Amino acid sequence: MRDNDATILVVEDEESIREFTALNLKLSGFSVKEAASGEEALAKLRKCNFDAAVLDIMLSGIDGYEVCRRAREICPNISIIMLTAKAQDMDKIMGLETGADDYMIKPFNPMELIARLRAVLRRIHRIEERPVLRSGVFRFDSNRQQFYKGERTVDLTPRELSLLKVLMQNEGKAMNRDELLNSAWGEDFFGDTKTLDVHIRRLREKIEGNPSEPEYIITVRGYGYMWGEKD
Repeated sequence: MRDNDATILVVEDEESIREFTALNLKLSGFSVKEAASGEEALAKLRKCNFDAAVLDIMLSGIDGYEVCRRAREICPNISIIMLTAKAQDMDKIMGLETGADDYMIKPFNPMELIARLRAVLRRIHRIEERPVLRSGVFRFDSNRQQFYKGERTVDLTPRELSLLKVLMQNEGKAMNRDELLNSAWGEDFFGDTKTLDVHIRRLREKIEGNPSEPEYIITVRGYGYMWGEKD
């Protein structure tokens, strides 16, 4: 996807930061819309014509976590990068658990934000013609970007689909965390392994019968994860 084909929604209640971010994105070739509150962001997101959102957590009224959660319901395929002034791991984890693809801590370098946006848009809009992947009761249709458990479609985010595809393509192979991050997020990903662990936990909650005792996404202690039905 070319930058001038992508439309980004910048959600920030501090006018100077919002305008500065929007300006840098426009200068880099993106089409940009702005929202000064969570309510305004959700109203614009209902049209579902955005490729990505840059979303501040600390909004007045509806906060960024809630906007992110609702955005995932309204536009499941949108990419979301959250901005936070908080550096604590729990704040990052909360953002990822509500559906964010990535996060950045304020103050941030606008060029790094642009690089992250380009990376996430490349990953999500990359078209791959692959056969349907099958494993036990599970089926992954790459062309339709849909995952099935039996005959039931499982609602997954683009990031979860990307990660699950990598795991299923390497069924029975233990993959370390860095290998999974590079394969599912791309080698230009700027985050850390906590991002992977959060997404693995969310995947287990959606596909495992008992997420606390997973049978399909297996933890390889001290190493990473593996897809393969537990004996």
